[in-house]
Amino acid sequence: MTTLPGYRSNRIVELMNEPVEHHDADWLKDSLQQAIMLELATLPPYLCGLWSIKDPGADEAVFTAMQEIVFDEMSHLGLAGNLLTTIGGAPRLADEGTVPKYPGPLPGGVRPELIVSLGGLTKQALDMYSRIEEPDHPVVSDAATTDTSIGAFYTAILDAFRNHTDLITGARQLTRNMEHHGSGNSIVALTSFALVEAAIGVIKEQGEGTSASPENPHPGEPGELAHFYVFREIFHGRKLIRTSEYPAKWEFAGAEIPMPQTFPMGTVPPGGWGAGGASAPDPGTRELLDAVNTTYSAMLGFLQQAWQQDVPAKAKELLNKAVGQMFALQDPAQTLMGRPLPDGSGKTYGPEFLYTAGP
Repeated sequence: MTTLPGYRSNRIVELMNEPVEHHDADWLKDSLQQAIMLELATLPPYLCGLWSIKDPGADEAVFTAMQEIVFDEMSHLGLAGNLLTTIGGAPRLADEGTVPKYPGPLPGGVRPELIVSLGGLTKQALDMYSRIEEPDHPVVSDAATTDTSIGAFYTAILDAFRNHTDLITGARQLTRNMEHHGSGNSIVALTSFALVEAAIGVIKEQGEGTSASPENPHPGEPGELAHFYVFREIFHGRKLIRTSEYPAKWEFAGAEIPMPQTFPMGTVPPGGWGAGGASAPDPGTRELLDAVNTTYSAMLGFLQQAWQQDVPAKAKELLNKAVGQMFALQDPAQTLMGRPLPDGSGKTYGPEFLYTAGP
């Protein structure tokens, strides 16, 4: 098996620094593998935040907003995988070298100042989420950075596709109807440049919005904001509203958004809870942690296998298995969040999302 640049490499920065004339088929394959790693990296922290909400019924607005974002990220992962396979590549997901590692930076050197960790939904976590999604030119921001955004990386990928439309074959495409989550959110086969362009637009604009508006152009519900602005709304505890037409101005000055009651999940330490120290789990807790890690790893394995299939029916079967594993994570993860750490901090355990290779 070919060795890929590791999760904690600076490969995206290196790819972005290569001259445009070098943005060929190999550049695209390398870039899209990194994009897949980026999309996967957002899921564990967002899921920890979502699952830490104690009473979704009482905190429906925040829970629904977080759930919508998680569904979007799942779609983005699917579209990124299809972008790679349509040019003859093969996504690498079930690989110790490419899976996300927490706490740590995003893959490829994106946002190098940002450390992404696993924990419950807090103001600190919301600030971290929004810094992951922040566009280069947000219409309103108090969390500005100077590093290249994920959106800028996807723009470079789109430009490479535009210059090499002949690479698009439509091979090994996974599909899943997600219209119940809003128009434009399905995982679709990418068989033309127009479909590639639309897919990259969905990935970029659902996370960042556009330079003219904070709204998600591909919403589940009318008026839904892009992920960056949703996270900032919950962080500020106020809806984002337009306070001036000319010039256009938005402020976090709308209706109040109370922080939900959450399980006080602690921050998973490097290497997981069992890496030593006062957070070492008892056997029962270790069993739950292993169950989540095994299920998560199986999900990645099924996804990787699905994109390797030439028979669509077999690919669909494997994708369905991956989705089943995804939903099977929630119960043991939330059970962990109800178990206090033995260090007296008042915090609880939570999922580690460690990759474990199969037998």
